[in-house]
Amino acid sequence: MIGVWTLAVMAFFSCGGNDAASEGKVQITGKIENAPEGLVVLTQYTDSRPKVLDTLEVDSKGEFTYDLEVTTPTFYELNLYGQRAVKLALFKENVEVIYNFSDPASLQIEGSADSKEMLKLEKLMEEYQLTVNKLNEQYYEAMSKNDVETIKRIQLDAMTLESQQAEKVKEMITSMGDSFASLAAIGLLNPKNDFPFIDELITKLNTNYPGTSSIMQMKQQLDEMRALSVGQVAPDFELPDPNGKMVKLSDLRGKYVLIDFWAAWCKPCRQENPNVVRLYNQYKDKGFEVFGVSLDRTKEDWVKAIADDQLTWTHVSDLKYFNSAAAELYKIEAIPATYMIDPDGKIIARDLRGPSLENKLAELFD
Repeated sequence: MIGVWTLAVMAFFSCGGNDAASEGKVQITGKIENAPEGLVVLTQYTDSRPKVLDTLEVDSKGEFTYDLEVTTPTFYELNLYGQRAVKLALFKENVEVIYNFSDPASLQIEGSADSKEMLKLEKLMEEYQLTVNKLNEQYYEAMSKNDVETIKRIQLDAMTLESQQAEKVKEMITSMGDSFASLAAIGLLNPKNDFPFIDELITKLNTNYPGTSSIMQMKQQLDEMRALSVGQVAPDFELPDPNGKMVKLSDLRGKYVLIDFWAAWCKPCRQENPNVVRLYNQYKDKGFEVFGVSLDRTKEDWVKAIADDQLTWTHVSDLKYFNSAAAELYKIEAIPATYMIDPDGKIIARDLRGPSLENKLAELFD
């Protein structure tokens, strides 16, 4: 029911820390108590792809020392006996890892300031995960009882939780200053919702560290997303309606328009349709319009679904599935997918459905 963000760790060139280590060298030391059987394994992350570097030798006292060649800021993971993973962000500073297996909360990181920031991120995500797990339990219990009101409340709580978590992550990134650990935190944000914040961060890093390949790659990805971000004018397109008449998105200027990418074969789309019908009937006389863009392959299926679901708004399709010109323009990779457009044609929200669509319309019209 509720998605959990994945910590995206990537290698980036940037600045971090003081010259506490020898040039190009970083030393990893550790003290592990009450360790189980197994190995301590060091993995490096480069462009999100993990690469096992080595198995570290641990002495009878549970101590280890490992010298590592680090010429650019890089993310690592220290896997302790297959039971505890420690994220490290290393460049120019030595790091010490201290952990007692009899106390899960005992993990300490000394030295590397960037690695300390990674530990803060991990703790933030652990707290979030606990809350997510509780909501999921409540959700599945409500589903088993077909308790519609409780399901709706939990969905609203989940949206609120995700919004609050994103704000906490952004606050943490801001507090990191120039730490390159902020690049790992980007993986905890949804670029669809937090595009301006991420864009500003990457622009700053690109200015501070020009020519950095990984940052430039991320900047390129953001540039491709920019045209579809909140605040931008929605790209115009023209497709035929069921009668073959060509209709442009811009023909609906002056109204709040929900661009609804859907298809007759898409079960989640069809399940959402009654909600959109109800809200359309509630707000259509106040300036709300739906622009249905079907990714069907046949006209028969498309038209039948329109009739069966009683979808009385504007519909268009070139019947080319995900090769639809509109789907390619809006980079649609899965449906249902929606964009909310204001009367001036600017994007004001994305992926609204269920309670989030209802809340947005109430905000606009009530």
